Amino acid sequence: MKKRIEELVKILNEASKAYYQQDREIMSNQEYDALYDELAALEKETGIVMAQSPTVNVGYEVVSSLPKEPHPSPMLSLDKTKDVGELQRWLGDKQGRLSWKLDGLTVVLTYEDGALSKAVTRGDGVIGEVITANARTFINIPVSIPEKEQVVVRGEAVISYSDFEKINTDGTYKNPRNLCSGSVRQLSSKITADRHVRFYAFSLASGGGDFRFRHEQSEWMRGQGFETVEDVPVTADTIAKAVEDYSHKIADFDIPSDGLVLIYDDIEYGRSLGTTAKFPRDSIAFKWQDEMRDTCLREILWNASRTGLINPIAIFDPVELEGTTVSRASVHNLSIVRELELGEGDTISVYKANMIIPQIAENRSKGKERTDDGQPRKLFGPPDKCPVCGWDTQIMSDNGIETVHCVNEECPAKMIKSFTHFVSRNAMNIEGLSEATLEKLVDEALIRTPADIFRLEGCRQRIVSMEGFGDKSFENLLAAAEKASHTTPDRLLYALGIPNIGVANARMIARECRNSWSRIAGLTEEELSGIEGIGDIMAKAYVEFFAKPDNMKMMEDLLSVLTIDESFEEAADTLAGKTFVITGSLEHFENRDAAKARIEELGGKTAGSVSSKTDYLINNDINSGSGKNKKAKELGVPIITEEEFLEMIK
Repeated sequence: MKKRIEELVKILNEASKAYYQQDREIMSNQEYDALYDELAALEKETGIVMAQSPTVNVGYEVVSSLPKEPHPSPMLSLDKTKDVGELQRWLGDKQGRLSWKLDGLTVVLTYEDGALSKAVTRGDGVIGEVITANARTFINIPVSIPEKEQVVVRGEAVISYSDFEKINTDGTYKNPRNLCSGSVRQLSSKITADRHVRFYAFSLASGGGDFRFRHEQSEWMRGQGFETVEDVPVTADTIAKAVEDYSHKIADFDIPSDGLVLIYDDIEYGRSLGTTAKFPRDSIAFKWQDEMRDTCLREILWNASRTGLINPIAIFDPVELEGTTVSRASVHNLSIVRELELGEGDTISVYKANMIIPQIAENRSKGKERTDDGQPRKLFGPPDKCPVCGWDTQIMSDNGIETVHCVNEECPAKMIKSFTHFVSRNAMNIEGLSEATLEKLVDEALIRTPADIFRLEGCRQRIVSMEGFGDKSFENLLAAAEKASHTTPDRLLYALGIPNIGVANARMIARECRNSWSRIAGLTEEELSGIEGIGDIMAKAYVEFFAKPDNMKMMEDLLSVLTIDESFEEAADTLAGKTFVITGSLEHFENRDAAKARIEELGGKTAGSVSSKTDYLINNDINSGSGKNKKAKELGVPIITEEEFLEMIK
C-alpha cells in the first residue's frame, strides 16, 4: 500500500505542477479526482501521509517573474463531495448559502481609502503573485469603492465561454481556466486587457463592518460595485432541490463552473469550527457526478487553425450526455492522441467536463493488439499533410507536449484573422459571420478570397449540411452578405487591413478623396503625408499595399461583387477645432463609433483620454466617479450629456 501511496503522490503532484505552474493539463479533472480520492482513502486506511502529499499541501509553488507576497493567513482549498446526501449531513440544522464554484483563478483585492491598492493571486495558498496592474484591466472590477476603510475581498477571476471561443481560435488553450490563468499572470497588462477577464467576489476577508451573515456580506459587496457569485439560501430539506436547479442552469451558464460551494450563513459559527491542515470547516465543495458513456471511436479529424496549429478532433458514434447528443470531442494535441493510444474502432469513455465540454476520459481498448473482431488495431497518427493547403506538416515539442503544425505561410487557414477583420462591425459589417463560422467555411474550401464571401449562393447544399447550419441560417448569411455588399469607401478601406489604417484614418482618407475609390487606391506617399494623422511610415505601407499585384487582383475581384456608394457631401464645420472624448453608455447613437463618426463629419476630432487639449467630455452620467470624469473636473473640461451634444450640433 505504501508503494501505491508514493506512486499516487508522484502522479498527482506532476499533474498539479502542470496545472498551476505551466497552465496545461496532463489529465482530466475526472481522472485527477479519482486518483485523489484513492490516495485519501489509502492514507486514511494506513495512517501514512507522505510529506509531499497533495492532501496536505495546497496547490503548487508558482514560478514567474511577477513579484511574490505571502498571504496574511493561508488560503486553503475546499473539501469536496459528489453526494448530495453528504451535503445534507454536513449542513445539519444550520442555514447555508449554495453558490457556483467558478473555475478560474482566485484573486485577493485590497482597497485603501476607497482605491484598489493591491491584487494578489492565490498562488500556492501561502505565497501569491502581485498582479495589481493586470487586475485594473478586469472588465467588471471597481477600481474605487465608496468605503474608505481598508477592505480585502476574495473572488475568482474568470473568462467566459463566449470570450474563450473568440480568443482561442487556434486551440492554444485547453479550456477557459487555462486561458484565464495565463492572462491574469501576464507581464503586460495590455495582454490581460485584451482577454476580457471578469472578477466575481465570493467573500469579504476584512473590512466593511461587522456582519453576522454571509448574505449580508454579499449585499454589502454588491453595494460597493462588485459582481458577486450567485448564491441561494438552503437548509438540509431544500438543498437537494437547489442542487438540481443549478444542474439545469449550467448548460446555459456562460461562466466556467466545476461545481458548487456550500457555506454556513452564520459567519461566527463557521469561524468557530476552525480548519484542518488543508480545508476550512465552514464550507465544502460539491462536484458534479460526471455522466459517462462508452462509444466507438471512428476517426480523428485534424483541423488547421489560423496560427498553423493543426488540432485533433475525435469523431465517435453519437451518445446522449447531460441531455444532448454528442459525437465529437477535442483531443487537444498529438501527445494526448498518443498517450491514449487512440485507434479506429476503439471503445472510449466520454463525458462532459463541468457538464458542458465533451472529453475523452479513457480508452478501454488501450494496450490491446487486436480489435473485438480479431483485426489488428489501427492507431491514429499525425497527418503528413495540412488538411487545408496540402503542405507537409511539422511536429513541434514544447514542455514535452507535441503538436502538429502547417508551416506554409500562405495556407488559407492562416487567413482567418484577416477574414475576421474584413467582416467586423467597423469594416464590412457582415452580421452573424463569426470567426468560428469563417473557419468552417475555410476548412471546406468555400472561402479563399474576401470576394468569395459574397458568392456563397452556389454553395447552399454543402453549407446547410455542415454542423450548426440549416436553411434558415444559410438564408440569414446570404441576406447579411447582400446587405454588406452595398458599402462605403471608408468601410472598404478599413476592411482591407492595411497596416496602421484604423477606422478614423480610413474616414479621413476617404473624406480627403471625396469618397472616390479610384483616388483612394491611387494616392501617392506625398499625398498621404499631407493628410492630418498620416505619417511617413503609414504612407509607405499604404502605397506598397496597393502596388502589390496580388492585392490589386484581390481588389479587382472585390469590386466585381461590391456596390460602393461614392456620394459625397461637404462636411459642415460646426465642430471645427473641437476635440471630444466619449465615455459611458449612449442612448441616441448606436455605439461610440457612430458618435465619433458624427463628430468627425462635422469637422471635430475625438480622443481616447481626457487631457488639457480636450474641449468636451460626453458622458450621460455627469456625476459618475469614473476616472475620465475626475480628470475632466480637475482640468476644468466641460462634461456634457449626449442630449446637450445633439443640441450643440442641431
